[in-house]
This record gives sequence, C-alpha cells and structure tokens, in this order.
Amino acid sequence: MERLKTTLCGIPLDNPVIPASGTFGYGEEFAAIYDINCLGTFSFKGTTAQPRFGNPTPRIAECTAGMLNAVGLQNPGVEAVIGEILPRMKTYFHKPVMANVSGFSVEEYAGACEKLGREPQIGWLEVNVSCPNVHGGGMSFGTDPKAAAQVVAAVRRVTNKPLIIKLTPNVTDITEIARACEAAGADGISLINTLLGMRIDPVRRRPVLQRGMGGFSGPAVFPVALRMVWQVYEAVKIPVVGMGGIASAEDVIEMMLAGACAVEVGSENLVRPTVCKDIIEELPAVMDRLGIEKLEDIIGGAHEWEKM
Repeated sequence: MERLKTTLCGIPLDNPVIPASGTFGYGEEFAAIYDINCLGTFSFKGTTAQPRFGNPTPRIAECTAGMLNAVGLQNPGVEAVIGEILPRMKTYFHKPVMANVSGFSVEEYAGACEKLGREPQIGWLEVNVSCPNVHGGGMSFGTDPKAAAQVVAAVRRVTNKPLIIKLTPNVTDITEIARACEAAGADGISLINTLLGMRIDPVRRRPVLQRGMGGFSGPAVFPVALRMVWQVYEAVKIPVVGMGGIASAEDVIEMMLAGACAVEVGSENLVRPTVCKDIIEELPAVMDRLGIEKLEDIIGGAHEWEKM
C-alpha cells in the first residue's frame, strides 16, 4: 500500500514496521506463522565475530509491563550466518534484511561488518554499540562519544552499506552520542536499546537473573524511548529508527511524529508473535481516524508544535 511506504537510508520500505534484533531470530520461526515478506524488513539476531553461547540461565524474567533479559548475545558467529543462515533465508524472505552486529573491540566490529557488508542480501548494518569495550575496562562503547565514533569510523572504512548505529539509553545525554556517530560517518541512528534493570526474588533473597542485572524492555519503556527519539531527531540530520515498547499502530504513529522514519518492534514479538503483521494491517484504519494520508508526511510532525 503506497500510503504506508517510507525510506530508510535511501532504501525503500513497503512500510515502517521492522522486528527488532534479538526478538525475531533469523525470521524462520515466524515465517512458519505468517508471510514475513509483509514486513518493511527485519533486524536479525545480533551477530559477533565468533560464536557465543551466551550467559548462564536464568537469563529471562517477566516483570510488570515488560521483561528483563541477559541473554548475552548468543549466536553462531558471522561465518555460520553467512555460510548457513543467509542462504536459507533467501527461501523465505525476499527483501533486503538488516544485519545487527555486535563486538567487544573496534577490530571485531569492523571485521564482522566487512564480511556481512559483502552479502547482497544485507541492506543495512545495524551496529550495536551497547557492547562492553574490552580495551576500555568493560565500559559500553555507546556510553562514550569518542568510543562510539571510533567504532563507526572503523566500520565506515570497510563497507559502503548504510550504517545504522543502535544506541543505549543508559547515558546522561543521548544527543552527544548521536552527534558523534553522525560525524564519524553513520547513515542513521536506531534507539533505544534496553534500559538497565533488575528484579530480586524475595523468597530466595537473590536476583532473579543469574547475572543480577539485565536489559529492561517492553511497554513500560515507551515514554523514555519516545523522548530520546524526539531529542535525537532534533540533534542530527540523518534518519532515526525508533524502538522501545512499541505494541500498536498508535505507538508507530507517535514514534513517527517524534521523528522516526521507521520503527522496530521488540519484546512484543515474544508475547504476540503476529504483532508486526497486526500493526501493518491496523495502520490504514488508524491513519484514516487521525486524518493521515501518507506516513512519510508525518515524520517529525510533532516538532512543529514548538514553532507555534
């Protein structure tokens, strides 16, 4: 449907709805439920240079209006993704796909992105800078503008694919990080990743997650995500992808009014596996009710309020 179309870093999308990395695997399980080619695209499971088993269990916990996870980037590694998973993906997904990439050093990021960037199926590289910098004492790359910029610059040198940098919300000023990424060569920004949280089992008197803390996501984080998308849209000139607690067509409209040109749906996929399909099907009726002819026309539209 023409009125749902948008563009992300120069690549057209049939609609702005994108399942977020870590909640959609490589799409294969969901393709058994519905035709995932109805999606704008999807961001596949976070991929690292080497295979990772992930963190010890328990590493998932439900909580009010959301969930905690400390999965630990479990994935088969970049070589297996290229050699085994992407060829299989061609049989059930026929659009450019977004590759989410993580690393524990600048060199790891660059190496994985260079390899994935050669693959014709990959439309965008979503670079997750929420990983700990092993050369910086474990601090996340995405909490320091200089460290984030180093990752972006290194990846920019090895690929011409559009680079979308996924930012952590666990910072004092999200716009400072976003500007640093833009200056280093990023083509887009996606936000937010999970907020740091925890739960404690009062019976056992210990944290619910084996690692103590984990990433908090779900509907409860939506206002925080919306605020940060709003701020970053005003701070940079490159496209913004909004995510964090999106669960309805109305949420998509809000995110786009705040400045997102596309949105990613995360935790809700685990609760309602058809949520992305449902949102796409519900969008036209919501647009009619709100007097919206084309989604592209409303990107950043709420910022006009400040000029009144």
